[in-house]
Amino acid sequence: MNKTSQVTLSGLLNFIDGLWSACGGERLIIFTTNYVEKLDPALIRRGRMDMRIELSYCGFEAFKFLAKNYLGIDSHELFETVRQLLEETKMTPADVAENLMPKSGSDDAETCLRRLMKALEEAKEEQKQKAEQLAKEEERKEEKRDRKLCRSSSIRE
Repeated sequence: MNKTSQVTLSGLLNFIDGLWSACGGERLIIFTTNYVEKLDPALIRRGRMDMRIELSYCGFEAFKFLAKNYLGIDSHELFETVRQLLEETKMTPADVAENLMPKSGSDDAETCLRRLMKALEEAKEEQKQKAEQLAKEEERKEEKRDRKLCRSSSIRE
């Protein structure tokens, strides 16, 4: 028998409120979501969720911090290219770090930066293709709506 667990909003709220009332000291509860706009207002009201921290895509300042930590460099001739790619491409700091880290003892800063640039170029192309695909799907939906409207208006005449 395959039993699946179903968590209801009411059950989750009772659980969270129970944690707060049962524990004398302060507690830190971390929720993560990609769709904060879809969360029920009861879940994100003050007292339950007092702080929101957006973990956005990697910007140039975060990249420089990662480059200093992983490569021990504050500047490099490739930094400007990386800056431009980061402005054009959505990549998380974790993905930037993964591509920036030396993979072997022979990887120097330039090798690591070029690997990151390649990953950013690939991500940029992938994002472009996804955007084009979404635009085509939206166009098809509009055409389908237009055909339905034309049919329904011709039926009335």
